Amino acid sequence: MVETALFIVLAVVTVITAILVIVQRNPVASAIYLIITFFCLAGIYLLLNAQFIAIIQVLVYAGAIMVLFLFVIMLLNLEKEKKIIIRYRLQRVLGVFLGIVLLAQIGMIFNSVLLEGSKGDFPPEKVAALGNTEVVARLLFTDFLLPFEITSVLLLVAIIGAIVLAKRQI
Repeated sequence: MVETALFIVLAVVTVITAILVIVQRNPVASAIYLIITFFCLAGIYLLLNAQFIAIIQVLVYAGAIMVLFLFVIMLLNLEKEKKIIIRYRLQRVLGVFLGIVLLAQIGMIFNSVLLEGSKGDFPPEKVAALGNTEVVARLLFTDFLLPFEITSVLLLVAIIGAIVLAKRQI
């Protein structure tokens, strides 16, 4: 009962702050709402007994990525830009249509998952027996080693690029 109530609260806060990220005009406030969204997602992961994913969510996304986002926002100084708003009726109609198509696709995916009822390679019983961290680590360093290493090289290149861009401004 307590877990259900906590899940509902976290889910509602997550959805509300995610919407505020999109509709907020101030980029710094939008980034703050995104941080709140990340923390709420970490709470949902904890409720699902995915402790490793929850910690990674806080460390990587709420910590490192958001610091990078705020650094870019401050570096670009978005407040000084002139706001040029051109409104086209066709763009709105197309946006609404594509949104409806996206919702229909999401509904079809949920429908197929619910009808199939497959549990995947790691059913909950096996995950509970091994532990979440062990399963993730085994997959990360065996089957997905190459994508993991490529991601680390891409992050290194991004860090070097950020330093080079920052050096030009100084």
